[in-house]
Amino acid sequence: MAKEKNVYTCSDCGGTSPKWLGKCPSCGAWNTLIESVVESGAPARNRFASLARSAAVAALCDIEATEMERTPTGHEELDRVLGGGIVEGGVVLIGGDPGIGKSTLLLQALHALQVAGRNTLYVTGEESAAQVALRSRRLGLDHSQVKVLAEIALEKILATLDQVQPDIAVIDSIQTVYSDQLTSAPGSVAQVRECAAHLTRAAKASGACIVLVGHVTKEGALAGPRVLEHMVDTVLYFEGDTHSSFRLVRAIKNRFGAVNEIGVFAMTEKGLKGVSNPSAIFLSQHSEPVAGSCVMVTLEGTRPLLVEIQALVDSGGPSPRRLSVGLDRDRLAMLLAVLHRHAGVACMDQDVFVNAVGGVRISEPAADLAVMLAITSSLRGKPLPKGFIAFGEVGLAGEVRPAPRGQERLREAAKLGFGVAIVPKANAPKKAIEGLTIHPVERIEQALELVRGLA
Repeated sequence: MAKEKNVYTCSDCGGTSPKWLGKCPSCGAWNTLIESVVESGAPARNRFASLARSAAVAALCDIEATEMERTPTGHEELDRVLGGGIVEGGVVLIGGDPGIGKSTLLLQALHALQVAGRNTLYVTGEESAAQVALRSRRLGLDHSQVKVLAEIALEKILATLDQVQPDIAVIDSIQTVYSDQLTSAPGSVAQVRECAAHLTRAAKASGACIVLVGHVTKEGALAGPRVLEHMVDTVLYFEGDTHSSFRLVRAIKNRFGAVNEIGVFAMTEKGLKGVSNPSAIFLSQHSEPVAGSCVMVTLEGTRPLLVEIQALVDSGGPSPRRLSVGLDRDRLAMLLAVLHRHAGVACMDQDVFVNAVGGVRISEPAADLAVMLAITSSLRGKPLPKGFIAFGEVGLAGEVRPAPRGQERLREAAKLGFGVAIVPKANAPKKAIEGLTIHPVERIEQALELVRGLA
């Protein structure tokens, strides 16, 4: 049997050392040696023999491709983010701030899968089995048959997975798991990487879906090596303010579905519930139109969402402020320059504040037109027409460029009762949409002139 030993590898040059040193003996870099395990007397590839069977080289056209069978989790919003459900042998990494609802959602999903006849396992490294049972009572899962294991030793977890043979297992969390093969503490770079690699291999070999819960840093990124995200099939992030009842689950990576797909949940006394009409969250309820407010249609994955953009323009001092929440601040400065240069709307002596209602983050440039119309509305103190929406990218030359899948955006707005839209000319549909009057524009000056006529 191959004998295992610890070595230290430099992350910069790849040089090795039999013991830890502050300075790499090969390249001279400081604090770059990372502990890992190698087997002496056997080729390194034997450690990964269970990852995949060797196969002959074949042309793509000769390979039989079949769709991956998916198992619904019982939560429509979670299934949407996963691409339709869990996949056999898939590995999912989910991260988010402490207390945002990761463990709650996964326990609910495991219970729904267990009720549907699936074999489930919940491995907890942060709580005792009694604490997990207490949470299940609070969620109303009094008679749940989900199996629970309180353990942090990787070898014992792998042995339990081999014995129980679950269809889906949750490891909560990967930063608490450690391997006896390494001397470093749980949560270190070496431990997280090694434990995740072993669990990934176990999932591929057994066909079980394994969900890893990951801690996040104070910047919001997943803690541990970046290779952790490359190793898994799907990466999900929990977003949202812990002071708000609404949560967003966003797919950052998905080998089996669309990326940037989002699921919207509301935190209740009985756990997280899916929100079927998320646009209602991002729209303020004004009895009458107010100045500085413009509704746009943004795309989150495959889902069109209506979001209200609010702007406040107020007299500033010698150094006016430019602040945006949920939108790119640098892009806001660019849009203000375009507004001045091409539309004659000057804000150089004004404080400008822009906010996307509901805590949503909008990264696509299709919000440009709505932001500029909201700023102009606030500056002039004149509200936009009731039931009004706008979307489109604005270039530095003042042109209004089309947004992708414009007709889907317009249909979603019409479905929610909006009656007037200003959109890029290239997004104007050939067939009229019932209940929606569409005004196509090519430049920002045209859009502002149209708004004056509609107000």
